[in-house]
Amino acid sequence: MGYGVRLLVCGDYACFTRPEMKGERVSYDVITPSAARGIVEAVYWHPGLYWVVDKLMVLNEIRFDSVRRNELGGKISESNAKRAMKGGDIDLHQVITEDRQQRATLLLRDVAYVIDAHFDLVQSKMAAGDNIGKFLDQFNRRARKGQCYNQPYLGCREFSAHFKLLEEDTPPPVSFYSDVESRDLGWMLWDLEYGDTIEPKFFRAEMRRGVIDVAKAVTV
Repeated sequence: MGYGVRLLVCGDYACFTRPEMKGERVSYDVITPSAARGIVEAVYWHPGLYWVVDKLMVLNEIRFDSVRRNELGGKISESNAKRAMKGGDIDLHQVITEDRQQRATLLLRDVAYVIDAHFDLVQSKMAAGDNIGKFLDQFNRRARKGQCYNQPYLGCREFSAHFKLLEEDTPPPVSFYSDVESRDLGWMLWDLEYGDTIEPKFFRAEMRRGVIDVAKAVTV
């Protein structure tokens, strides 16, 4: 597409947690489309556009590692947070030393991906002078300089992502799986659909020669 971008992202560790694993964190085999969109948005976000992930290329061999981490056993109640937002006298503190739990995490190590994405315009939230060229130039300029609104991460905030813009004339990197015709990665989280409630959407991920074609995904 004329207003698409290509971003190389990598990191020492990553954990794209499977929602069906309740007790311990277990990562998907590869980055999810929603996590990829979050990385692109961290580089450049504007209310007048919406990022859409088209393809994901897996560059490195999929390797897992197991660690134990300290986490909180619970979380702040959503109802209490809403009451506090309305002016209620609600204590939203969490005492780490009283709710600390050690949990195992099955995470990915030495990951690298290429994210192909484009943006759709949100006309109702565009200001005068906003246009495709302006948004694309701003993203490319920020990505080239390594600038971001917040530090992008690979699933969990402690796993920082390093990123680099791949220019149009730059040949794409070679995937470790370039000779693998097809690999079924099972059902994966596609994204969260926001409405009256938050509904998770899933898709059947298939990696062909190292590339997952998210644009052709059928979500359920």
